Amino acid sequence: MSGDTKNPYDNACGQIKICAAQMDMEPGLYEILISHKMIHTVSLPIKKDNGEIEVFTGYRVQHNDARGPYKGGIRYHHEVSMDEVKSLAMGMTWKCALIDIPYGGAKGGIVCNTKEMSIGEKEHITRRYTTMISQFIGPYRDVPAPDMYTDAQTMAWMMDTYSVIQGYSVPEVVTGKPIGLGGSEGRAEATGRGAAIILRETAKILGMKLKGSTVVIQGFGNVGVNAAMTLYSMGCRIIGVSDSRGAIFDPDGLNPSKVFAHKLETGSVEGFQGSEKLTNEELLELECDFLVPAALGHQITMKNAGNIKAKVIVEGANNPTTTEADEILDNNGILLVPDILANSGGVMVSYLEWVQNINRQHWSLTEVNQQLEAKLVSSFRNVWDAKEEKGLNMRDTSLAIGVSRVAEAIKMLGLFP
Repeated sequence: MSGDTKNPYDNACGQIKICAAQMDMEPGLYEILISHKMIHTVSLPIKKDNGEIEVFTGYRVQHNDARGPYKGGIRYHHEVSMDEVKSLAMGMTWKCALIDIPYGGAKGGIVCNTKEMSIGEKEHITRRYTTMISQFIGPYRDVPAPDMYTDAQTMAWMMDTYSVIQGYSVPEVVTGKPIGLGGSEGRAEATGRGAAIILRETAKILGMKLKGSTVVIQGFGNVGVNAAMTLYSMGCRIIGVSDSRGAIFDPDGLNPSKVFAHKLETGSVEGFQGSEKLTNEELLELECDFLVPAALGHQITMKNAGNIKAKVIVEGANNPTTTEADEILDNNGILLVPDILANSGGVMVSYLEWVQNINRQHWSLTEVNQQLEAKLVSSFRNVWDAKEEKGLNMRDTSLAIGVSRVAEAIKMLGLFP
């Protein structure tokens, strides 16, 4: 869904401009914060299964590394654009600073439709992409991870390609790998599980009863599925979910495990027994306690924000809400928990995986989940307390914390030469 005229990068800069004004930031520092240190565009020719050669375009954008190595996922999608990747890289910088892990922000992507590609073609494009950016990534330089339509297998191919180039195994060059190659317990579920933890903490602080509360989840990929399953186990009633083909609704509640099994069998959540078919637009406007947008960016815009009936929005996706929509939601009294806090569970466990790899250790799921829980609860409380003190909304408060930490690091480092 489009609807607002700003592209993703302009939207991200608009958010930081608001933040900079609130912080009375000097113009030069603002210019540094909205600028990207390095932007890489690569050409990716591969031979397809039918023998034809097709050339794809890939990006790797490195925003800021004042607080540590660049960190960010790689997405494969036919609508990937440079402006989208630039905005997501910037968001990763604030996200890592907000939850206080020693990373900067980066993002990558390849313009392709994986639904039309074989496993072999996906492997070829991944290995070609990794080779092209190999001189710009590394365990202490830039550590990629999975994102939309990439997964543990993608990271295994990236790790292997990079390791072959280096001449020895380097598992810490990427995170989100298979367990058998140094991946962390709980990494695949971390983003969705983290969103559920943040939702739980939001309900707690607002005095809302979690058990029996109604939840709508837009997007039933990795994040949406794991958020749904975790919330269902907490006693929430999942009344609506969607994927790229459509949406379903059941006021009595859906069992996310059964819906997921149906999707694996049929390719979509549509047609799940006992559910009512909706459009994605209708799903977003359902009356509910909690709305979790966990699909593409810019789904809540100035065109539909006034029709949102959720009491609380917890952003599982990156950039699902535009700045114009933020203002409308705020004016309508809808609490929004922003992406850089709500979906930070993924990068938190990525950090834990990286630490395990560097030290050649492997921690139990219990230990990983305990650290994830502690970090997210602490980060949420910090944001909420600052929000109450400053009188800002959750997004502006989260950005203020993240941006101020990066700005402080830049000031301490100084400018070289």
